[in-house]
Amino acid sequence: MNQQAYESGKLAYQNSDWIGAVTRLAAATEAGEVSGEVEHLRGNAYMKLGQFDSAARSYEAALADAAYGKRGPLQCNRGRALLAAGRAQDAVAALTDAVADPDYSTPYKAYMALGSAYEQVGDTRKAGMAYRSAAIDESNPSPAVALTRLGSCFMRLGRAVDAVEAYRTALDFTTPLESQNKIWSDLGLAYVAANRMSEAVDAFAHATADGTYALSPEAQASYDAARKAMAALAERRPSETDAFLAAAGYGGGYDPLDPTGESGELMPSPEDTGFFSVTEEDLVQADKKERKVRRKHRRTGLKIFITILVLLLLVVGAGVFAYVRGYGWPTQEAVAEQLFSAKADGVELSEYVVEGTSDAVIDEMYDVLPTDATVQINAVDRSMTDSTVHLTAKLSAGGEQDYVISMRRDGVSWKVVDVTPEYRSQDQTGTDTTD
Repeated sequence: MNQQAYESGKLAYQNSDWIGAVTRLAAATEAGEVSGEVEHLRGNAYMKLGQFDSAARSYEAALADAAYGKRGPLQCNRGRALLAAGRAQDAVAALTDAVADPDYSTPYKAYMALGSAYEQVGDTRKAGMAYRSAAIDESNPSPAVALTRLGSCFMRLGRAVDAVEAYRTALDFTTPLESQNKIWSDLGLAYVAANRMSEAVDAFAHATADGTYALSPEAQASYDAARKAMAALAERRPSETDAFLAAAGYGGGYDPLDPTGESGELMPSPEDTGFFSVTEEDLVQADKKERKVRRKHRRTGLKIFITILVLLLLVVGAGVFAYVRGYGWPTQEAVAEQLFSAKADGVELSEYVVEGTSDAVIDEMYDVLPTDATVQINAVDRSMTDSTVHLTAKLSAGGEQDYVISMRRDGVSWKVVDVTPEYRSQDQTGTDTTD
């Protein structure tokens, strides 16, 4: 090696003289000589100059120096250069090799670039898996960026509920110096897609609270739609008293506070009283008798109303409690069993799936379900709006397969959002099973 040329090129590199660094480092090695360190620096200088193909070739030359090592960092840089040069498929291969290096101390860098490469080749699912790997890498100082991109992948896959969780987790990992406005805006879009309008309004309000962030046209339209939906819901929603009385069966002008009709609405016509054919004594006696009957009816009516009120409070309270705790009819367990039965009978799954789910997503669910299996429910995670069913399918050909069924509230019932096989071997090694 020409040590003088190497030192001169290294000095130029340190002084950000990228052209000088490339030129002098080229003279540092003899013909046929390979130096990983020299080629590594040349590749970095080429990247600074925007000469991405030349950078990729330098990194590839550095990989030929087995003594230099650093396969992970070199392949990561090479993958980035190829990606910048528009060679996404070649970048995928280089970045996949980078994350396979057990000595690579910061694999999240390669995973982030790998996610971008998969997005460029149109594989959104694998892009999401790469971003998830970047987010859980302990060496990643800013997992919020990876989680935000993971949420974007979930949105494109039609998995709005998963996108909500990704964005909410990203907010947890942002530092006080980082702006959260863009993440809140993305979270608002995910809430709208999940038909959770109240939460969407809150998220968009957070995004614009400090006045420094302008919503995109898509986000602004979603914000307006969410507010209109909440306003329409408020207009249609009766007062608490009206709702309670309607649930009790009172309506149409019937006064529940006057069940005996003493308001005068049920008084007979004067022509039918016989008023002009009775004596004054008869009227006095009739009045006493009528007042006695009225007092009795008043007490009876009050007792009836109180009894009805207590019963209604018990019934309504029990129903609200069950709804908030995540119960419905049919239950989550029943919906999961019906889903598997539909596959076994060759019936379409659309009636069991959340409205608006694309045919492609429904076809994916159909493909992962076994044709003939006995279902055993293992556990149900319940909440008011979302639930998860963990079950084991005992296959007719022998063996078992675990599944995770994600569901969303649909009135008092439940609809399926996603069906994910869960492999026990993966759970034991800590590997993600969601994707």
